[in-house]
Amino acid sequence: MGLAMIFPLAVDIAEGRGHWPVFAESAILTTLVGGLVALACRNGVRDSLTVQETFLLTTGVWVFLPLFGALPFMLGETEARAVDAIFEAMSGLTTTGSTVLSGLDTLPKGLLLWRGILQWMGGIGIIVVAMVFLPELRIGGMQLFRSEAFDTMGKILPRATQIASSISTIYVALTLACTLAYLATGMSAFDATVHALTTVSTGGFANYDASFGAFSGSAEWVATLFMVLAALPFVRYVQLLNGNHRALFRDSQVRAFLMTIALLAVVTAGVLLTIFPHHPEQALREAAFNITSIMSGTGYASVDYMTWGPFLIALFFFIGLIGGCAGSTTCSIKIFRYQILFASVNAQLGRIHSPHAVFTPRFEGRSISDDILNSVMTFFVFFIVTLGVVAVALGLTGLDFITSVSGAATALANVGPGLGDIIGPAGNFAPLNDAAKWILTFAMLIGRLELMAVYVMFTVNFWRT
Repeated sequence: MGLAMIFPLAVDIAEGRGHWPVFAESAILTTLVGGLVALACRNGVRDSLTVQETFLLTTGVWVFLPLFGALPFMLGETEARAVDAIFEAMSGLTTTGSTVLSGLDTLPKGLLLWRGILQWMGGIGIIVVAMVFLPELRIGGMQLFRSEAFDTMGKILPRATQIASSISTIYVALTLACTLAYLATGMSAFDATVHALTTVSTGGFANYDASFGAFSGSAEWVATLFMVLAALPFVRYVQLLNGNHRALFRDSQVRAFLMTIALLAVVTAGVLLTIFPHHPEQALREAAFNITSIMSGTGYASVDYMTWGPFLIALFFFIGLIGGCAGSTTCSIKIFRYQILFASVNAQLGRIHSPHAVFTPRFEGRSISDDILNSVMTFFVFFIVTLGVVAVALGLTGLDFITSVSGAATALANVGPGLGDIIGPAGNFAPLNDAAKWILTFAMLIGRLELMAVYVMFTVNFWRT
């Protein structure tokens, strides 16, 4: 993270606004602390991690990195208070995309680039966590993907290195391709770079208060395409590079995700044509862009969809709880869990009308073990309960019902914008009180780490084992 601060430092020097010392100071402090931690843990890298150490490592990274990522916001032109700076950094690294900053159009370019880098780092970080640590920790059914494409037995950390190196090439290539595509639509080099970082990471930070509304036409189609690509399992891209050309579309997750996006976009476009005098292409473009943005958890907004009527507002709330594919940069519940849920419900219905028959839930042709089924159902229960608890907690801070519920949902699902006049697509989270911001910051953390990885550390048995 400290080394990554060199890039916004260089941009600030080029811009000539005298903001570069902020990143110099932040980089020195961050690199010094990071270096000392690395040296202190050097001998332990050769050893295997215990279960407790794995949980602590997974959660600790996402707790402490935002503290250092917040330094440029506190020291820089925004002079943000600690709660706002940490909220912004946590939103960046968890690729949530909620922001407490306004006046983005006039901020130093280095600070805007730093927001994009935070999300880009968080995007690739969560892919590694999802493919290495969550399957090992048997979190939310992720053990289903334990050795799907990286059948490397042994220590966790060497396996993480191997997976990260394989995925990094694809991640960088997608980012470069997205940057070039944005340039082709007429974006400036700086805007194309930053928005590519936040598109491929499905983060949603933009350089303007109007979010993606500052652009239109072909740029929306480019963003839609790359948000979809980033929402697919990166492990399938690795398999494609290794010669398995049918791996991507044979994945039932991919087919379900693409069909859901297409269906919702067509329905939304149809509703828009009945409400507004839209051109069919404009209606389909705005529908596809905003549906993909919310469902993938990116959180861009090209229009204020709060004006689209109650049906579409309700639709946007619920699709934010769907998410993309496992092993992608997306967030929320994920498509595969809904597939397992529906398979379980279908099997149960079969047992009801045919008590003597044997019905086994299946996923991609394989029977679903009780361990995976229990993990998925536990995840659903904890997600719903946590959503309710966070919403109530936000209500107790004085927020209205819509802001409380949508704020809880958007933080826990790492989507970005909420609903209503305050945190809706035309607003931001700056007006919220400090207590609400801390609650939402914690919700973003546990949502990004699939809830159970954080909750387990609050149990007594975890520390006794």
